[in-house]
Amino acid sequence: MEYMRETDMEQTADFSRRALEKALKNKEVLCARALVYEKGVGLHFNLGGYRAVMPTEEVSFSADGTPAKEVAVVTRVNKNVCFVITGADFDAQRPTLTISRRIAQKMAYDGYISKLKAGDVIPCTVTHVDNFGVFCDIAMGISALMPIDFISVSRINSPADRFSPGDKIFACVKSTDSQGRIVLTHKELLGTWMQNAEMFTPLTTVSGIVRSIESYGIFIELAPNLAGLAEVCEGIQVGQKVNVYIKSILPDKMKVKLVIMSIDKADDTLSPIKYFITSGHIDSWIYSTSNSKKQIKTDFI
Repeated sequence: MEYMRETDMEQTADFSRRALEKALKNKEVLCARALVYEKGVGLHFNLGGYRAVMPTEEVSFSADGTPAKEVAVVTRVNKNVCFVITGADFDAQRPTLTISRRIAQKMAYDGYISKLKAGDVIPCTVTHVDNFGVFCDIAMGISALMPIDFISVSRINSPADRFSPGDKIFACVKSTDSQGRIVLTHKELLGTWMQNAEMFTPLTTVSGIVRSIESYGIFIELAPNLAGLAEVCEGIQVGQKVNVYIKSILPDKMKVKLVIMSIDKADDTLSPIKYFITSGHIDSWIYSTSNSKKQIKTDFI
């Protein structure tokens, strides 16, 4: 069975009695939009004319049994929610189905998430962006955190500089704990220093993003895992797109020397992320060049 991200699921097309009875028998995962939250009861749905209720305690799964907070239940309203049918009396005067997102999530946890190990590369979808990191849906609405320091080698002021809710990305499992919580990392999938540097050529002009301004120079991101240094100049602000001239690329020192030519006034939409790894497993990742004195690496073992 494929355990999709809930954020990527479309509403189930067929909610006929026959389809619902089949789904109940086979424990099929369905998807529908939550219409209303009733305090003390749960979420209400309309499944092709059939009324369905998801009790509050059935809204989310936690590996350690922690019950869902009310705010987490309320935020499901007007969003697509995955579930399995746990009970139905179609012959009643007013048929009402009982459904559970918790069971659908537990199926995903038992069959997929609990088997993940540090170093596994997985697809996920960004659901929420915070100052300290982003939360990603890794299967059936189960979230994992990606801290800001794990997003890219190039430093950013906010995860919003890199991601928006709804972005479909790849990530690597950084760690798991006894409570089933998973921490994700991202920078290891974006290429080493050399892989990124090879995408650029000295004595050419390219665009970049100003990431920090120091007394000794301005750091400009050429790619999420590659930044260069330009001399300080007036009128430049963090977050601006600029056109830069590449003076030199120095692999031994892992340095790219730049000259700011102008402010880039083109569309500031984030460019698609280039991934060098999108599947499989990583035991160890070395960012640094072989001759560099500074070694940056990640060990997943």
